[in-house]
Amino acid sequence: MSNSNSPLHYDSAAFLTSAANIYQCPADEGAEVAFAGRSNAGKSSAINTLTRNSKLARTSKTPGRTQLINLFSLTERQRLVDLPGYGFAKVPLKMKQEWERNLAEYLQKRQCLRGLVLLMDIRHPLQEFDTRMLNWAIEREMPVHCLLTKADKLKKGPAQATLLALQKHLREAQVADLVSAQLFSSLKGSGIKQLAAQLDQWLYLPPASPAGIGPGE
Repeated sequence: MSNSNSPLHYDSAAFLTSAANIYQCPADEGAEVAFAGRSNAGKSSAINTLTRNSKLARTSKTPGRTQLINLFSLTERQRLVDLPGYGFAKVPLKMKQEWERNLAEYLQKRQCLRGLVLLMDIRHPLQEFDTRMLNWAIEREMPVHCLLTKADKLKKGPAQATLLALQKHLREAQVADLVSAQLFSSLKGSGIKQLAAQLDQWLYLPPASPAGIGPGE
């Protein structure tokens, strides 16, 4: 489950900061990839598996524990972002609406956001919130990579059939050029190389311009 062939070293990820909203996030520069999904989709587990750090993103048996935007640094200008989970958290409706507003604002206004990893339990893909997240991203022409998590919960045949059905749905909705999908299992450590390859593509930053001649200089 090593990412040694990846240009970026995801096992060097370190906690940077937590933010209640976009205005508390670090400067809007460099490149970020955000992870989003329902509270029980295995989002924190996927981040921990990718980075080979079981304590990086907080996991809990109580869905909805991640209530802040949590940012992790890979380099000075490249970050992973763990967005608040949504769906099963036992919190007041007003708080859920606040989370949703902050999510929407982050997705729509964060200029350094290069792509969105949308995690869905393979047994329950494309729930209402997943579709809403996809619509937000497509509206902004933001590329999305869907992770069908907990793929180990199904046998190989049914898991592959679920992936093919999702890919067919994306083609029929004419968004397959913007939205990709794969199988993923944190428990088995499968799908990490494919995920890392997608993140590498999104987080790539061209070499810095010589001082004084870069954009906006």
